[in-house]
Amino acid sequence: ALHRDDLLVLNDTRVVPAKFFCRRETGGRVEGLFLSERADGAWEVLLKNAGKCRAGEQLAFQPEDATRLALRENLGEGRWLVAPAPPAPAETVLQRVGVTPLPPYIHRADAARDAADRARYQTVYAARPGAVAAPTAGLHFTPELLAALEDAGIATTRLTLHVGMGTFAPVKAETVAQHRMHAEWYELPPAAAEAVNAARRDGRRVVAVGTTSVRVLETAARQQLPLAPGSG
Repeated sequence: ALHRDDLLVLNDTRVVPAKFFCRRETGGRVEGLFLSERADGAWEVLLKNAGKCRAGEQLAFQPEDATRLALRENLGEGRWLVAPAPPAPAETVLQRVGVTPLPPYIHRADAARDAADRARYQTVYAARPGAVAAPTAGLHFTPELLAALEDAGIATTRLTLHVGMGTFAPVKAETVAQHRMHAEWYELPPAAAEAVNAARRDGRRVVAVGTTSVRVLETAARQQLPLAPGSG
């Protein structure tokens, strides 16, 4: 149970419509999942049914779109480095052609449901686009519940972790230590670092909402205590 003066730490990442479909010039259908956007505008994506694809070819989005995806480099394990042609921000293109990357246990036969999925597969405090999956531990919160917690003297603070490919990757290694973890972008803002530090100084409980919030706090705590703001 939560108590007065507890501090809730929320992950304010927002799921982007990261799943997309393309066709090769030969007509072959390729399914993709956007993973991240690099500083030079290239995207890292996960491609399915792309075994015959080669660097240099272009994929056309389905539904049809003016932007194409030029394959730059096969990174292995299904991951590709691609470049939108003409250049365009990932969020702009995905809003037109992408669909919500729902977990495999949620089945959708009707693509028209995506408009509802974009709204429902989010936390009510989602603010910063970049995740390929929702931080599901926070899906049950409503504005009314958050207001009730505030009235009960329970504080909240927010950080960001963009949930990435690792959430879908099975552990195939013989031991956990051999499993290769995929990187995820995070930010611990100054306000969140100070809120956690103040709670610790006062002996108040810090309650992380879900493993994504825990990962940010653990990463920051391994670097230094008291916590310092930062990203990486």
